[in-house]
Amino acid sequence: MAAAALRRGLCFRSDPGMAGGMENRSWKRQVLSFFLCLCVSLGACETIRYSVPEEKKSGSLVANIAKDLKLDAGKLSGRSASLISKSSKQYFELNTSSGDVIIKEKIDREDLCGLRDPCLLQFEIVLENPLQLYRMEVQINDVNDNSPKFSKNEFVFKIPEQIPINTRFPLERAQDSDIGTNGVQSYAISSNEHFSLDVLSRGDGSKYAELVLEKQLDREEQAQLMLILTAADGGLPQRTGTTRVRVNVLDNNDNFPQFSQSVYKVQLMENSPKGTLVTKVEASDLDQGSNAEITYSFGQVPDRVLTLFQLNPFTGEITVLGIIDFEDAAMYEIEIQATDGGGFTSHCKVLVQIKDMNDNAPEVTLTSLTSTIPEDSFPETVVALFSVSDRDSGDNGRTLCSIQDNVPFALKSTLKDYYELVTQKPLDREKVPEYNITITATDRGTPRLTSVRVIRVQLSDINDNPPVFNESSYVMYLKENNPPGLLIGTVRAADLDTEQNAKVTYSALPGNIGDLPFSSSISINSGNGNVYALQSLDYEQTRDFQVTVRAADGGSPPLSSEVIVRVVIIDENDNAPFILYPLQNSSSPATDLVPRSAEAGYLVTKVVAVDGDSGQNSWLSYQLLKATDPSLFAVGLQTGEVKTSRPITSPDSVKQKLIVLVRDNGEPPRSTTSTLNVLLVDGFSDAYMQLLDVPQEEEQQDTLTLYLVISLSFISFLFLVSVVTIIAVRLYKTRQCREQYVPSSRTFYSDRNFPTNPAEPSGTGTLPQSYCYEVCLSTGSGTSEFKFLRPLIPSVPADPGVAGGFIFDSQINSQLKEEKESVREGRTSVSEDSIPRSSGEGCIVNKVIGINENCGQNGWLSYQ
Repeated sequence: MAAAALRRGLCFRSDPGMAGGMENRSWKRQVLSFFLCLCVSLGACETIRYSVPEEKKSGSLVANIAKDLKLDAGKLSGRSASLISKSSKQYFELNTSSGDVIIKEKIDREDLCGLRDPCLLQFEIVLENPLQLYRMEVQINDVNDNSPKFSKNEFVFKIPEQIPINTRFPLERAQDSDIGTNGVQSYAISSNEHFSLDVLSRGDGSKYAELVLEKQLDREEQAQLMLILTAADGGLPQRTGTTRVRVNVLDNNDNFPQFSQSVYKVQLMENSPKGTLVTKVEASDLDQGSNAEITYSFGQVPDRVLTLFQLNPFTGEITVLGIIDFEDAAMYEIEIQATDGGGFTSHCKVLVQIKDMNDNAPEVTLTSLTSTIPEDSFPETVVALFSVSDRDSGDNGRTLCSIQDNVPFALKSTLKDYYELVTQKPLDREKVPEYNITITATDRGTPRLTSVRVIRVQLSDINDNPPVFNESSYVMYLKENNPPGLLIGTVRAADLDTEQNAKVTYSALPGNIGDLPFSSSISINSGNGNVYALQSLDYEQTRDFQVTVRAADGGSPPLSSEVIVRVVIIDENDNAPFILYPLQNSSSPATDLVPRSAEAGYLVTKVVAVDGDSGQNSWLSYQLLKATDPSLFAVGLQTGEVKTSRPITSPDSVKQKLIVLVRDNGEPPRSTTSTLNVLLVDGFSDAYMQLLDVPQEEEQQDTLTLYLVISLSFISFLFLVSVVTIIAVRLYKTRQCREQYVPSSRTFYSDRNFPTNPAEPSGTGTLPQSYCYEVCLSTGSGTSEFKFLRPLIPSVPADPGVAGGFIFDSQINSQLKEEKESVREGRTSVSEDSIPRSSGEGCIVNKVIGINENCGQNGWLSYQ
């Protein structure tokens, strides 16, 4: 039976009869009844009801919700339990430590609810984590703390004599602020022989009394009667109130006023302006004179009616006096009394039904709000719980609730008039960091009224964005020979997240620069992305390198991205030119022979130099720095060719010393010098060469003069003989050279790219043209007096078809490899070639072919 009562939502209440004997215990009992609801499928609960008597002291216990809801009292504080009152005044408070609901302020039921029964106070218990809501109602039980009262201490009735027996005279109803059995339950009249008291009940259950004439009055016997009217309530202890009823017996007035209707029913729109006519009551009296003059007045009406309506005592018009509000009362019952000049009265009722108009906008009450949620919240995450209420009735009180369409949230209805604001779509803080959600509540009245509540929801950041570099790749430039610690450049990465998730740390991935790791040469500032060179770099060793930089954020887990940084080394002029020819590492400078018969422009030799730098730093220029006779020789500015600038004359010294300056085009320029020794000779015999090695300018002693004269004479004789012999031999060999060598000289090499015309520019070297040298040799000096560097490509048959192209290429490749190895080992080779003295201009003596492993202009070769 108890379980069934709980399911029906009934409340248990003590028997009023037993309450009299258990009064003290009922006041000490802290909870008179409770109602615990069963949870419905939505996860919410029905209303739980309690009851408590009025006038209890502050701090009195109402209920223990932890016990009633079967919750652990220790968890209420951890779940942020709170009590939210529906009324403007907070009458209860929740002790989250014990779960007790206690009275915060003394409750007077009469001030709170007046005559409304039951008198209910509503509040809600809200628990978080997870969000739960329990609706509570506390019924304030009436206590008999008010006595019945009459509006006057004395009521006067003017009753004519000879009035018929059983005539009834309504008495004013006593007012008792208490309700139910504590209200007025009975009336009593003092003992008399003329009147009795009849107690009746109204439609609302209230009691009223009427005087009933039991014995006809006789003014001559008794002109006035004084009666005591007593009103008693049904409370324990019983309270009473009294008033005097004075009956004045009048002379005969045998007609009473009569109303046209016993009950007037009218409808009045709420908020009607002051002075609006409600209705008009009319009564008539068949008497004449003063007995027929009728006045109107309010009968037994509550004080509230007197503040809202006004009655014209002469016309009977009822008009609006105060503000009519449907939400306060939907109907008013007004008793109107008509009194004629003789004192006869009659009564009628006016029932005023108030029609509701849509004058109250919906109210949005926020119960719970989570103002900040993570951006990775799942759909259906509850953000807020709120209720919507409207004081109007019917369609005017029905509400619709909505939010704007452009937000990833939705409204979900839970209990009646309760809504949950939940997430509907994925959230992204980087796109929208916060939302201002506008909740619009609209009723269905005419015209429709709307209220708006704005809820601000912020999104907390999670680490869902990796750092992004502002460039897809970086190219940085660094001059060689840089000082250690030099800033090369900066990489930048940005993270769309915030705070720690957006803190970017830079690092270089492992790798090598040549044989050394990156960490020994490059450093990256982890905080700002600055790239520093830890040591000096050499362009000739490393021209560029790449390093992979990683940017990681400070989230958990951290996210990262990578970018390639290419560092290009810029060449500086840090290498002086190096002389390849003539070699400068020998003990004595090289000696070149120039015949005295050489004309201006005669090519003496060529200085060949290289520079380890690149670009304009490797562009070389040549100039004659110092010479025995500066007017005799000139040096090509770009080619390094040493030529005679004028014909050689007899006064010119035999030994000429030249110092050639080789300078690059760098900033600042670097230079080196090459020393050349030039001998001006008349011929190229061994004897003459040996003779030139002896200093002729030194003075000899007088004792040697004779020997010198004899020796010179003998030598002159031998010289003449030698000249004749050489001329004869040369004439013979010249004839043979013309027959054998000259016809085949133009097709000596089978290489199509090899120039056959000395005037044509060379296709393989850097010299503007090929040179052919013609010298005079003495007899027997063919192998020692004229020396050339051995050509890399040997003489081959003129007809490539005879020797075979494959054999020719193989010989070239093998000899190239040998010469390449000899150059690497610092070795040089000498080739001896001979040409006939009768060879004409343009005769090809040999061809030198060199190779260089460098690229670009560093691989350009020049020959001398």
